[in-house]
Amino acid sequence: MKAIRIHEFGDTSVLKFEESPSLTPKAGQVLVRLKAIGINPVDIYIRAGHYAPRTFPFILGLDGAGLVEAIGPDVSLTKVGDRVYVHGSLSGTYAEQTLCEATQVHPLPDTVSFEWGAAIGVPYFTAQYALAIRGQARRGEMVLIHGASGGVGTAALQISRTLGLKIIGTAGSEQGRAHIKREGAQYVFDHKAPDYLDQIMKVTEGRGVDLILEMLANVNLGKDLKILAKFGRVVVIGSRGPCEMDPRDTMSRNASILGMSIFNATPEDVRAGHAALASGLKQGILKPRIGNQFPLAQAADAHAAALEPGTKGKIILIP
Repeated sequence: MKAIRIHEFGDTSVLKFEESPSLTPKAGQVLVRLKAIGINPVDIYIRAGHYAPRTFPFILGLDGAGLVEAIGPDVSLTKVGDRVYVHGSLSGTYAEQTLCEATQVHPLPDTVSFEWGAAIGVPYFTAQYALAIRGQARRGEMVLIHGASGGVGTAALQISRTLGLKIIGTAGSEQGRAHIKREGAQYVFDHKAPDYLDQIMKVTEGRGVDLILEMLANVNLGKDLKILAKFGRVVVIGSRGPCEMDPRDTMSRNASILGMSIFNATPEDVRAGHAALASGLKQGILKPRIGNQFPLAQAADAHAAALEPGTKGKIILIP
């Protein structure tokens, strides 16, 4: 099969389009013929060598969608020919085929395109895990999604609507703020504006927000704590370095700062999260935003595009 393989860490030049051995599922495994592949920021970090060591060569990728091509023994909930999306992979998804544990493969409704399916795994499960599992969001609460115009932010906006939350979203561009408004946020602010925290407190009538999803904690966490309601929670989804904060801001509110990584999700969390996502997809509530699409052979161009600023939707590779 054709695949994008990496023989050393580095820039986009290390992404090599080449022949890779065909795959055969063992017990409990599923082989998927991919029709679309989702690119995530974590792929770029792994390519650059910022995560754990790897055995070279290896194939990048966690997300994709396609058709089940073969199943191993002891697989009962999936059959050959099923339309599925993949969240996690044993062999990597930047390829014509991917080998998965049966628990990494999820039904894709007939009404949902393969491109949408490839955009579900990391961003939508991240948002679901942050809101419902780590953040314990409750209907009627006020949620602030910091940086809501990106992939995880868009997913969080849509999922917040299903949970019955009141939504505040922020973005640094006019285009991003327009997108947030279209996705159903009741209040939208420019997080570059010097008074945006005052504006948020005003719409909460001085009470503060119950839950914050934080994509850039090294910049915002200290400020987040000052606009929390009593018993408020901040879920840290992303950070690019250390930050400064006043612990007294947590003490006065009985506030909680909750770190998260989807790689720490329990099997029960994974089942519950993807069951909720399946329901949202079937109902047409969850609608990934697709941006540029590239042939698999042009993965280097796709990675370069993913690093460009601005809101453009999910970048997809087509095998």
